[in-house]
Amino acid sequence: MVKEMGSDWEPWPALHRKSNHLLFKLLVSALFIGISFRLFFSHSTTFLPVSQPPAASERTEAPVVDAGDTKPEKDSPSIEKTGASDLSVSEMASDLEEQVSQKEKKCDLFTGEWIPNPSGPAYNNETCHFIEPPQNCMKNGRPDKAYLYWKWRPRGCDLPSFNAEKFLDSMRNKSWALIGDSILRNHVQSLICLLSKAEEAVEVYHDDTYKSRRWRFPSHNFTLSLIWSPFLVKAEIFENDDGESTSEIQLHLDVLDANWTDQYHSFDYIVISAGQWFLKTAVYWENGGVVGCHYCHGKNLTELGVDHAYHKTLQLVFRFVATSDHKPFVLYRTWTPDHFENGEWFNGGTCNRTAPYKLGEYNGKDIDHLMRDIEFEEFDRAVVLDGPGSGARLKLLDTYQLSLLRPDGHSGPYRTFHPFDKDKHAVVQNDCLHWCLPGPVDAWNDLIMEMVRNE
Repeated sequence: MVKEMGSDWEPWPALHRKSNHLLFKLLVSALFIGISFRLFFSHSTTFLPVSQPPAASERTEAPVVDAGDTKPEKDSPSIEKTGASDLSVSEMASDLEEQVSQKEKKCDLFTGEWIPNPSGPAYNNETCHFIEPPQNCMKNGRPDKAYLYWKWRPRGCDLPSFNAEKFLDSMRNKSWALIGDSILRNHVQSLICLLSKAEEAVEVYHDDTYKSRRWRFPSHNFTLSLIWSPFLVKAEIFENDDGESTSEIQLHLDVLDANWTDQYHSFDYIVISAGQWFLKTAVYWENGGVVGCHYCHGKNLTELGVDHAYHKTLQLVFRFVATSDHKPFVLYRTWTPDHFENGEWFNGGTCNRTAPYKLGEYNGKDIDHLMRDIEFEEFDRAVVLDGPGSGARLKLLDTYQLSLLRPDGHSGPYRTFHPFDKDKHAVVQNDCLHWCLPGPVDAWNDLIMEMVRNE
């Protein structure tokens, strides 16, 4: 039977023959090498500890595999066992976070440029009857219209135009307040005009002077309040609507104005600001006594300066926001520059420009930089003292640069009705602080909607 198997076959003992010794060694060596390679490659991934993935410099790019075409075999040394899956997810999450972070860094809502906007404003003085006479430049006879055709473009991102329907839908059953001076009143007019495209506001309250007012949008149960508080702290003011004073303002730097603090708990969203009124002559009070003044010649009082009062006020305001048990979404709107040239409002200052400044063309006045530095210093201090997890939602609404670049957007001489009809060379008082409506201030509401959307 053995011979039938073939002459080249012999049983295992025959391998000990001297003539086949070399062949035997070669076969055994090849067998061991094959087994070793198989063992090594089938189990090599288990040599890598799960808690210690390879360093970044040691990683190599894996080939791209269509997950729909292949599946890991059930009993194969899986990625899960080695920690490679965790590593991949971690890397992907890290990359995504880095991309988001880079995008956020590139997008700066408050830095940018004004670009032409052929479509023009969202409303005009005919479609909105909430524009007060000093800001109704079109009705008052302003001849140029180019100031209406610009749009704010932030650096690194797009800023959607204000959408009244979306805003009111998102603010259903909510209450807003804008707290501050006449520039806030200017701002509120813009907001109401924009919202009126979706629903008409109904006035439900006003004080004797119409400086504090409240409107309701019935179908959305949305309430918008304007609270007059030009200093945000307690103040006795002795001047009329034309800015004529009979005595110095008495300013209590350690007592907040109850006009807004008494209503604070009623609001879900708040825009608050101060600024220009601090430049007026004032006597400063603290702890029930006079401590100094600003620009009060002949009073034998220490000149403390506007910076002292502004520091004290913002410290008090931000502390109140941080420590209150009510946590609305609070936007502090930064200092608004004026654009008076060749004088001030009381001595012939004008603003006759008809186009925006280009970035870097105008850097503002010394007082602009002083007040902004104070705002940022006190805001940063408030954020540090407030600490994480406090529940306060305080943000800066920095409208400074986009406002600085728009000397063409003010009422100027057209704060009154057709000022040059009788005499085209008439000398009239200019308003280079408040804004025409529609006008640049409408972009403030674009910013607000975007900030609230990203809340």
